[in-house]
Amino acid sequence: MRLIIASKNVHKIREFRAILKLFPKLDLLSLIDFPSYTPQEEIGISFIENSTAKAIHAAIQLDAWVIADDSGLVVPALNGEPGIFSHRYAGDNATDRQNRQKLLKSMQHLQDPLRHAYFECVISLASPEGLKKAATGKVEGVILEKEKGSLGFGYDSIFLKHEYRKTFAQLEEATKNKISHRRKALDKLFPLLASLI
Repeated sequence: MRLIIASKNVHKIREFRAILKLFPKLDLLSLIDFPSYTPQEEIGISFIENSTAKAIHAAIQLDAWVIADDSGLVVPALNGEPGIFSHRYAGDNATDRQNRQKLLKSMQHLQDPLRHAYFECVISLASPEGLKKAATGKVEGVILEKEKGSLGFGYDSIFLKHEYRKTFAQLEEATKNKISHRRKALDKLFPLLASLI
């Protein structure tokens, strides 16, 4: 079965591919394989709205089964920021480092437990006929005052996972892929994916 990952983010695609190795019969593609396709602009006000819109739009336009996600970092003490704007927190063309620096500056006055944060991911699976299922995954931790680690991407180097006493950027990829918010959301879609193959 052919399944398109509705993303051009190479880090995200790599994580999807690593987790979905559990389904060797899946023929995984991404939006990188469809350079003429123009993704729909993200105008939703929640992770689930953005994820679902991306999946349905791509499934219809590409006439294929599609899996799409919308995810981000949520800091309750900052009224949920950066949230759905995680990727462009410091501006539309901001780098991951610029986004992290803005967040650290926004949180410099906060001490524990107000540095609590969580990653949230909503993954939607759609066919050309529409949405089949959407699932949410969350992973909780705390935002450090300085970056640690060189692995991962996005906010990984400032997000400390409690039980491991390491940031997501210090964890080996295989370990992160077992506990991440993306993995938790995908786990809920596994039964449906298995039934389709």
